[in-house]
Amino acid sequence: MTQNTQNTRNTTVLVTGASGRTGSRVAEAARAAGLTVRAASRATGFDWADRASWAAALAGADAAYLMYPTDVGSPAAAGAVGTLAREAVEAGVRRLVLLSSRGEERARPTEEALKESGAHWTVVRAAWFAQNFSEGPLVEGLRHGELVFPAGEVREPFIDVRDIADVVVTALTAGERYVGRTLDITGPRLLTFREAVAEISAATGGTFTYTPVSARQYGENLKAFGVPPEEVDFLVDLFESLLDGRNAHLSEEVRQILGRAPHDFSEFARENAAAGVWKA
Repeated sequence: MTQNTQNTRNTTVLVTGASGRTGSRVAEAARAAGLTVRAASRATGFDWADRASWAAALAGADAAYLMYPTDVGSPAAAGAVGTLAREAVEAGVRRLVLLSSRGEERARPTEEALKESGAHWTVVRAAWFAQNFSEGPLVEGLRHGELVFPAGEVREPFIDVRDIADVVVTALTAGERYVGRTLDITGPRLLTFREAVAEISAATGGTFTYTPVSARQYGENLKAFGVPPEEVDFLVDLFESLLDGRNAHLSEEVRQILGRAPHDFSEFARENAAAGVWKA
């Protein structure tokens, strides 16, 4: 990805969730594009649940990447994103890019809250990340040889978070081109979770299995691991609706925006196998 240094010089972008899966890559891609990054996370004093922490993060920024934990469709997301977006606009930070969820109807109020804030907004919708298999709660099961998950045999357009990051930074640095647009981005292939696990097996030379369970069964597993009941209920409802095949189609927007193909899942699997991510 190439950027016009004239457009990025002296530009400061606030990156929320900067220590997370997408935020860390957005921060890396933004720095590579010549942007000054202000990393926002609890470690740096920013907290989505503490409105008093927002002003310092926004002060002097030119743009922001918004990623709401734990899900953009959670009950608190629309209020928090809408309020932060309005405060950002009032502080002179009008250029905002929101990471949203492809196919998730519960995410739409959060998108609307951003759009109504007066910001120069872009929404980036993505489905399941390839990195869900290498970072986060799914990894421990794979390290023990089995992924238990409520995805059935649904096909998903797994996307590499590096592509998300490059799309976000392009949207932030391309002037008005992506303002007021919703970008629907996917990986290059549809894979079932079983097929994805098989590709990890091939890359590692090991034997990993995939065991589909119902969302309710998976919820019981989460409770056993100490996940709060209200969060479990939200996730069960989310999995029951989102993992129904609604995202089993591809888009060409990564190629159109970046001028290259998105990273393939097999590339992701090989890189992470070489790094020893799935070794017990």
